[in-house]
Amino acid sequence: MRRLGELEAEIMDRFWRWNRPATVREVVDDLNRQRDAAYTTVTTVTSILFHKGHLTRTREGRVWLYEAVATREAYSAALMEDGLGASEDRPAALVHFVENLDEDEIAALRKALRDVGRRAKE
Repeated sequence: MRRLGELEAEIMDRFWRWNRPATVREVVDDLNRQRDAAYTTVTTVTSILFHKGHLTRTREGRVWLYEAVATREAYSAALMEDGLGASEDRPAALVHFVENLDEDEIAALRKALRDVGRRAKE
């Protein structure tokens, strides 16, 4: 999975934070609080995100309502999996990854491993 471009990430951030369907107009209005974003540009990028599979859309009257397909966390996990898959030595890549985690992240990783282990036993 390719990393999102700058505007793609800003658009997806809205869908992930809002956790609901939204129109391009809503996204544009929110983006314009921090930067100038043209409606046509946001429409194009949102359509690209739909075609890449990051968003779903449904027609409501004359407008499309878009919604994130997956959570921000699922997207992040897919990026990590791709990065891990690029290595010829996955265990070594995992070691390097873990070496860069802080104590809170290591605790969260340990908890995640325990949770996955419990689910596997069920």
